[in-house]
Amino acid sequence: MADFADQASCFAIDGLSLDYAGKPALRGLTLRIPRQRVTAFIGPSGCGKSTLLRALNRLHDLNDEVGRQGRIHLEGADIHADDVDVAELRRRVGMVFQAPNPFPMSVYDNVAFGLRLQGVKRKRVLDEAVESALVSAALWDEVKDRLHGSAWALSGGQQQRLVIARTLAVQPEVLLLDEPASALDPISTLKVEELIRGLKSRLTLVLVTHNMQQAARVSDYTAFLQAGELVEYAATDRLFTNPRLARTENYITGRMS
Repeated sequence: MADFADQASCFAIDGLSLDYAGKPALRGLTLRIPRQRVTAFIGPSGCGKSTLLRALNRLHDLNDEVGRQGRIHLEGADIHADDVDVAELRRRVGMVFQAPNPFPMSVYDNVAFGLRLQGVKRKRVLDEAVESALVSAALWDEVKDRLHGSAWALSGGQQQRLVIARTLAVQPEVLLLDEPASALDPISTLKVEELIRGLKSRLTLVLVTHNMQQAARVSDYTAFLQAGELVEYAATDRLFTNPRLARTENYITGRMS
């Protein structure tokens, strides 16, 4: 864990195991996710990386067949404690999925949606928050003249950045990204990657990706998972250039799928 000695942790995960109807999905994971850095989860399909990502804001609560052991702490507090407000947890730990999922409403109303749920009604406050979120998502210049047009009229890449803006509008501390660029063209992917790099000055970001080059380009730390186990976790530069284990090297060089 020397790579993380000088980094304050956002998440502390200790002995985390998850199963679906008794079938193991994660096996005794222990790791620290540094604050205001980009951490990537990589590994073959079915290795547990998306399962781990969803555990960080308790999305597995929606499935009664999921069993859990171990603990996850966010900024020192157990996210499964009895007094935790799960809705507030998911505000603090926002999530963006693989396929863009804007709501069937205007660009403006998409971004303002979460704020209105929180009871924000003043137009000036909403206007400022919507503009700020769209600027943060590198989308303002492209949509400022069509804020009241349908979000579904945007391109796929614009829709994904709109979803990121919608998440940013409620001022999360963490942004979880599950293959956020896998459905996008190369130019849109580049814009999303630039956005990820720009956001880490104010947020902790956790990224699931199958793309080794993407993990190398945007992340500060990388965790390699296989069969629900954490194989290796290190600073990205070290993991990709000098992995400690042969299993890691075989995966990142394409000798293991």
